[in-house]
Amino acid sequence: MITVEEATQIILSNAKPLTIESIPLQEVRGRILQENLTTDRDLPPFNRVTMDGIAIDFSEFEQGRRNFKIESIGAAGAAQTTLNDPQNCIEIMTGAMLPLQADTVIRYEDVEIADGVATIQIDNIRYQQNIHFQGIDRKKGTVVASPGVRISPAEIGVAASVGKAELRVSVLPKVQIISTGDELIEVSETPLPHQIRTSNVYTIQAALEGWGIEADRLHLLDDKAELRTKLTESIRDYDVLILSGGVSKGKFDFVPEILDELGVEKHFHRIRQRPGKPFWFGRTADTFVFALPGNPVSSFMCLNRYFKLWLDASLSVAAVPKPRFALAERVHFKPDLTYFVQVKLQYSPDGKVSALAVEGNGSGDFANLVNADGFLELERGKEVYEAGEVYDFYGYR
Repeated sequence: MITVEEATQIILSNAKPLTIESIPLQEVRGRILQENLTTDRDLPPFNRVTMDGIAIDFSEFEQGRRNFKIESIGAAGAAQTTLNDPQNCIEIMTGAMLPLQADTVIRYEDVEIADGVATIQIDNIRYQQNIHFQGIDRKKGTVVASPGVRISPAEIGVAASVGKAELRVSVLPKVQIISTGDELIEVSETPLPHQIRTSNVYTIQAALEGWGIEADRLHLLDDKAELRTKLTESIRDYDVLILSGGVSKGKFDFVPEILDELGVEKHFHRIRQRPGKPFWFGRTADTFVFALPGNPVSSFMCLNRYFKLWLDASLSVAAVPKPRFALAERVHFKPDLTYFVQVKLQYSPDGKVSALAVEGNGSGDFANLVNADGFLELERGKEVYEAGEVYDFYGYR
C-alpha cells in the first residue's frame, strides 16, 4: 500500500492539461475560464445616476436655494443632457448619465414638485450624492477575472458587460462511469433477496454534473469476456473511465487483471486509508482509469478526494486554500491509516465552524452520507484526535 500523500502526488503528476474551446456565454456557467476577462471601457462607463429625482448644481443649494425650476428630463438610455441654468434642475432617472453642469442628485422622496418647480424638503444634502462615478469600479483595461477561475453568475455578468458573447474555457473530459457486479439491478427493477439496486453510478454521475461533466453510464457483469470487450471499447472512446467495484481481492474482482491485459499502466492499487483502501489508478497514453472500490462510502470518498483533485489540475483550476475545520469532539481511530471520517458542519452563534463526526456502520453505510456534509482527513500515526484539532475538509454539499 502507498500513503495518501504518495497517491496525491501520483494523481497530480498524471494530470493532463486539457485543450481550450470557445463557447457561448449562455453555456459557460461552471466551466473553467482560460482567458483574461478585461474591461473594454471604464466601469461604470459614465457618471451614472443612482436614484430617480432631480439633478442640481450643489453650489446653489449651498447658498440657500431650495426651489429649482425644472428645465428638462433626463432618461436612462438617452443622450447626456446639460443643465443650462444653475438655478434650475433636471429631472433625472436611475441609470441616466449625470447632466453636464450638475453635480448632485436628490431623490424624489426628498422633493416636492408643483407647477414645474421642485422644492427640496430636507437640509441634509451632500455634495455629489447619489452618483456612481465613471471608472470608480474598474478602469478600462483592468483584468477582472483571470484563467483558472470557475465561472459563476458573477463572472458571466462581467463578461456580458464587456461584450464577451463567447468565452475561452477548458474542454471537459469525456467520461464514462462503469459499475460492475452480478448483484446489481437497475433502479426501476424490484430486487430479489440476493440483489441490490445500483446506486454508486447515480451518486458519481450527480457529483460529476455538479462539476460540469455530463458522464455516460455502463453496467458490466462479473464476466471476464464481457469486461474485456466492453473495457476495450471504453478505453478507445473515452478520456476518463470511473469504475465502481471489482477492484478488491474477491474471487470475482476481475477489473485489475483485465485492465492489465488491456495495457492500462497501473500507477497504484491500494492506499493506506479508510475508507477506500482498494482504490486503483492507472492510464494509457490517452485514457485515465479511476477504479473505485464498490462500497459506496469508499467510492464516494475517493471520487471527492482524488478524482476531483485530478480534474481540477487537468482543467488548470486556480489553486485555492483547502477548507479546514476543527473537530467538535474527540475521535478514536486505532489502525495506522489515514481516516476520512464523515462529519456534519456545526455553526456557532459567534461565527465559528466545527466538524462533528457522524460515523456510520462502515463503508457500505451510504445512508449515513445523508447525515454528513463531507469528510475530514485525519492523518495517520494517531489513535486519538482531540476536539479543536484542525484538518482538511472535503465537502460534497
